[in-house]
Amino acid sequence: MKLSSNEEYGLRCMVRLAYANQGLTIPEMSQAEGVSPAYAAKLLRVLRKGGFVKAARGKEGGYTLARPAGEIVIADVMNALGGRLFESDFCETHAGSAAICGRSVDCSVRSLWRAVQVAVDQVLSKATLRDLLQNEAEMNSWVRTLPGTIHVLQ
Repeated sequence: MKLSSNEEYGLRCMVRLAYANQGLTIPEMSQAEGVSPAYAAKLLRVLRKGGFVKAARGKEGGYTLARPAGEIVIADVMNALGGRLFESDFCETHAGSAAICGRSVDCSVRSLWRAVQVAVDQVLSKATLRDLLQNEAEMNSWVRTLPGTIHVLQ
């Protein structure tokens, strides 16, 4: 499993805006995150449509957070940027060349993906953008407080 570039860079843009405390333009975001201006514009458009950022024109313009960082739940941001890992219609869209998956009645793989999605949802629904403003050691400590997480972070 991999996070998409949209999810990674989109979340990084959100963190950058939370740190900025002022409007950032597309060229500023592009340079700060090392992506093309077109890609930064695409990500900011998705985030604006999702209600996470707002745009203002003019000399003091640019993109800012639409709400305080503590009110922006990471699960919502990730869903807007790329969707969930396992959706309820997954089996219908992954039947291969058949009209219906041969394991649609009794599928151990589906059970695994559901469990993974539940675990991901539990973590991401507890995290806010404000949590991501911590340094790595503080964030590792925060993750260790989550019930049921495997503590592999050093």
